[in-house]
Amino acid sequence: MAITLGAAASLAGLMATASAAPPAAQAVKQQAARPVIVDCFWHSEVRPGDFILACGDGNSRLVSLHWSQWLSNSAVATGFNVVNDCKPYCAAGKFHSYAVVVRLDQPQPWKKRPHLQHYTRMSLVYTNGRPEGFERTVSYPLWD
Repeated sequence: MAITLGAAASLAGLMATASAAPPAAQAVKQQAARPVIVDCFWHSEVRPGDFILACGDGNSRLVSLHWSQWLSNSAVATGFNVVNDCKPYCAAGKFHSYAVVVRLDQPQPWKKRPHLQHYTRMSLVYTNGRPEGFERTVSYPLWD
């Protein structure tokens, strides 16, 4: 009788472990299904704290990003766009910070890793001032 109860308890423990595995596997699958953003160095990132916009010279970057959502079709953050005014020329210019809302969207398969979706467009909405010559909202295609 004790052996039967012990076997039943062991079987119940295994069943509980087995039934717990699918939700964990499902969570990993859902996480993998969320798009990434590709940076200047062709690394995939999720919810980065900063992001270089001007890969060639670093004269525009996003910093202090706080993500309120990162979904399968879009992501939204607030932060700052730090931009060099390049006056009188970029090496002698000064950097200025502008508050922005960042939106990522239009996910597509990433050419480097087709099993991953990556956002292909970024829109910035300047909420309090903006760089000279910029519209209040600007959109950029993101590299593949």
